[in-house]
Amino acid sequence: MDSVMEIFASIRLLDILDILIIAVIFYKILMLIRETRAEQLIKGIIIILVALKLSEWAKLYSVNFILKNTVTLGFVALLIVFQPELRRGLEYLGRSKFLSKSIQYEEFLESIDSIIESVIAMSNDKVGALIVMERETGISDIIETGILINGNLTSQLLTNIFVPNTPLHDGAVIVRENKIIAAGCLLPLSDNQNISKELGTRHRAALGMSEDTDCIIIIVSEETGGISVAKDGKLSRFLDKKILRKILIDAYDPQKNKAFIKKRWGMKNE
Repeated sequence: MDSVMEIFASIRLLDILDILIIAVIFYKILMLIRETRAEQLIKGIIIILVALKLSEWAKLYSVNFILKNTVTLGFVALLIVFQPELRRGLEYLGRSKFLSKSIQYEEFLESIDSIIESVIAMSNDKVGALIVMERETGISDIIETGILINGNLTSQLLTNIFVPNTPLHDGAVIVRENKIIAAGCLLPLSDNQNISKELGTRHRAALGMSEDTDCIIIIVSEETGGISVAKDGKLSRFLDKKILRKILIDAYDPQKNKAFIKKRWGMKNE
């Protein structure tokens, strides 16, 4: 008992801070790999490490030799296998508050009405649409796959782009603050095997984009007219006007615009 008390007595504030930092880092890593391919691979690595230790204790020299070399080569393979997750993690760090760029929230919030008006109109007419709303992650590589527009965001322009059988209707529109930057853009498809089979290419592309970036992607189904939003690798479906507006506002730090939002829409922002 005395030895335990001595251990606790010798703990410094810096030691506690050290432990908290490590705990936060591990927590953030777990959140990044949760429900991704990396989660299953991590489980496999843990099993191999346990087997490596057991083979050492049991003096199974051949098994231990194979496992030890597998682990050595595995670290190189992990850099390749975990490339999407590593990129996602680095982008997450780049989106930290002290490094993030300044966004003109008020200008963007003024454009939400135009986006919602267009989406509701296309939903009623069952016109398929895919709208990518850029936030912190730069997506210049995606913009380059489409046609540059760089026009002011209006509901009329947004709706007109997705008119069926027109040159730009079959790709994604990129929105940056209060501008339509490009149209007809190609998005990466998600390779998530758990996606419902009833979802088409638009939804899979929206999920793929939300897995790789922090963008908000709005989808209008051509078959049903249903409105969906993809964010952080998750898909919210069958949204109405009120819920869509709340999702968009919440995504752009409403606390910084509490007075502005209340004045414009009369919404409580908790």
